Amino acid sequence: MWLKGNSSHGSHLGRTFIAVWVKIPLKFCRAAHGRFAQKLMKDLFTNYTNALRPVEDTDYIINVTLQVTLSQIIDMDERNQILTTYLWVRQVWMDAFLTWKKEDYDGLDTIRIPSSYVWRPDIVLYNSADDEFSSSMETNVVLRNDGQVMWDQPAITKSSCSVDVAFFPFDVQQCDLTFGSWTHNGNQMDLFNALDSADLADFVPNVEWEVLGMPAKKNVILYGCCSEPYPDITFSLHLKRRSSFYIFNLLIPCMMISFLAPLGFYLPADSGEKVSLGVTVLLALTVFQLLVAESMPPSESVPLIGKYYIATMTMVTASTALTIFIMNIHHCGGEARPVPEWAERFILKYLARICFVYEVGENCLGGARKEPLSQEGSDSPSANGSGAGGSRREILVRCLCQHQELGKNVEYIANSYQDQRAAQLRIGEWRKVAKVMDRFFMWLFFIMVFFMSILILGKSV
Repeated sequence: MWLKGNSSHGSHLGRTFIAVWVKIPLKFCRAAHGRFAQKLMKDLFTNYTNALRPVEDTDYIINVTLQVTLSQIIDMDERNQILTTYLWVRQVWMDAFLTWKKEDYDGLDTIRIPSSYVWRPDIVLYNSADDEFSSSMETNVVLRNDGQVMWDQPAITKSSCSVDVAFFPFDVQQCDLTFGSWTHNGNQMDLFNALDSADLADFVPNVEWEVLGMPAKKNVILYGCCSEPYPDITFSLHLKRRSSFYIFNLLIPCMMISFLAPLGFYLPADSGEKVSLGVTVLLALTVFQLLVAESMPPSESVPLIGKYYIATMTMVTASTALTIFIMNIHHCGGEARPVPEWAERFILKYLARICFVYEVGENCLGGARKEPLSQEGSDSPSANGSGAGGSRREILVRCLCQHQELGKNVEYIANSYQDQRAAQLRIGEWRKVAKVMDRFFMWLFFIMVFFMSILILGKSV
């Protein structure tokens, strides 16, 4: 037991001694690197200036490699047409005056210093919409012994973007971010793409926009003010709107309200709510139209959803006007003209079968339309004349002669009854016409609303 305890204690002391022995050279190496880094800084920046291009000859062109990483889409303001993004911008160039031999500085090959110490290319975002121009962040640069300078800089950019809302909410937008030197022309500084497109590996998904791609393209432009070429790199950000939010909050409620408009033709004319339903649907669609108009930029192109709302509102307005016209037909009085023959053949026979309207108006007339009206007044005299004898006929004639005034009253009552029956027939026929027209326009507007809804939803596929 004692031997085992001593051996374990000795091994623990050995490990402690080795750990201390290793830490001492590491601290010594770090201290040595720190002294060499300070000496390197002093040697590099003794006669260095960051105000001039770091080239040995002023006729030389300094090449700058640009790489952009899209981290996040912060906001897309369609009304003001401003895109706000969070980018990581990497610029790499060669500085002819910041080179050293790493053997002279204990193998030190890279150092990190504030970016304000070295010359930096004046690359800016040409189509910036930021009024402060202070969205970039001052970070360090990485210097290599061969003179390569790498500057990684995060930036929140606000760029102008021409937003086309013609197919909203199923639109695809293209926003360009153009980077270039503000003062150096192509004979002094040239730009190159590090990649064919922006890096999207660290992109944070956006809830409203889906990024389809961000290709990069180099352009060399001759401006009217200057004869020298000016190179720039344009990153085209292709965005597709996620339309689920607008489908469930704007389109589907509008479609459901639109399907209520044809039901106004199905309401009974005596309910008094046919016109009120159409006006209520029209007001609801107007509210949705105002919601869409508030979020859209004022432009010549009308959004697709706006066209759908306008078409639906036009259809509801037409249905309300037709409802008023049909109600006027339904409430035709006894003084109205009889139904024309063409309307009776086309509407009451042909169109009624198409619209599945059967036994129209039987509650009002009881199927007595084809019965001759003058037959009732002539049945009793003919029957009495055939069955009674001569004596009865003479007695009847005397009674009629004696009560001439009473006969006139009976005749007046019979004529009034006949006129009332004729008026009821005319009212019933016009009500038949109104009911068939109600059913016809109901099916017609149902079909129109259905196809309009299919067309608008087909754009989302």
